[in-house]
Amino acid sequence: MFVRIWALFMARNKEFVRDRSSLGWSLLFPFLVIAGFSLMFSGRVTQTYTVGMVGDPAKLGVDRAQVLERFENTRFVDTVAFENRDDAIARLGRHSLDMVFDRGNFEYWVSDSSPGSYIVEKMLLAAERREHKSLRRNTVQGREIPYVEWLFPGILGMNMMFSGLFGVGYVVVHYRKNGVLKRLSASPMKAWEYLLSQVLSRVVIMFSTTAIVYAGCVLLYRFPCRGSYLLLVLVFLLGSFSMISLGLLVAARLSSEELAGGLLNLISWPMMFLSGVWFSLEGSKPWVQSVSNIFPLTHLIESARLVMNEGAGFHDIRIRLLIMLIMSLVFLAAGSLMFEWKKQ
Repeated sequence: MFVRIWALFMARNKEFVRDRSSLGWSLLFPFLVIAGFSLMFSGRVTQTYTVGMVGDPAKLGVDRAQVLERFENTRFVDTVAFENRDDAIARLGRHSLDMVFDRGNFEYWVSDSSPGSYIVEKMLLAAERREHKSLRRNTVQGREIPYVEWLFPGILGMNMMFSGLFGVGYVVVHYRKNGVLKRLSASPMKAWEYLLSQVLSRVVIMFSTTAIVYAGCVLLYRFPCRGSYLLLVLVFLLGSFSMISLGLLVAARLSSEELAGGLLNLISWPMMFLSGVWFSLEGSKPWVQSVSNIFPLTHLIESARLVMNEGAGFHDIRIRLLIMLIMSLVFLAAGSLMFEWKKQ
């Protein structure tokens, strides 16, 4: 059993390494994206300012409600509702928000190191019009996370998504179509052995290419990792496992490369845009955020960002890790049950 799995594992690895175009693209694509965005966003030009709103506005009196209304109607000020005040203040410290306003207690927080906080505070005081001095000011200390640094985990996750879905799903369908799987079915090999060899091979390939891209970008752009590297490794391993399992599920029965490519694109493109690769989903409609949580890429990227950008520990991302593990096992089990060696 182990000999058969090892033989297929090595054969798939050699096949990938010999395919110079796939290997080169897996390594070059993330570098090109990061380099492009680093040039476009090398300077910060703020067009709008974001204020995190917390607390219940029903507690406000008439005068305070008028002040808040004038402030929310100020041009170039966008408001985002938060249920957890500590979460909003943490984002203010990273300069993801320019101000946090507690509507229940009529107080606000700004960051002394943020230019946006300075501007928004002036807007708030102008809206108050000095009719009363009941506004309470608080400050936080933080560090701005540049957009390219915030984007970096998303690019790594997106690259893993395409590698997992197309590098496994499309390849298995191609093998089924040209008869390779039919010949393997005549051997003592079982379906789960073949699938396991594919999973192990692609995990090694994806993790190796991701490590090379990560190390290269860190050397070029000095991206920090504020959390544990071991935890980041675990995040990437579970993320790879979930993407590969999803690719195997799609390829379990298909024998048409065109149909497989269409289905994989149908899955990957919505996942890419709704998983927070390019932009944060904060402030989007609740149903959009609910839909995003059904994608494994969302949990992969959010976990990686929490570890790399915020220094989160295992306890902070344990739910997302568990979700990725459950998704992976469900996808792999369903793919194994549905798997067929021969095309219909």
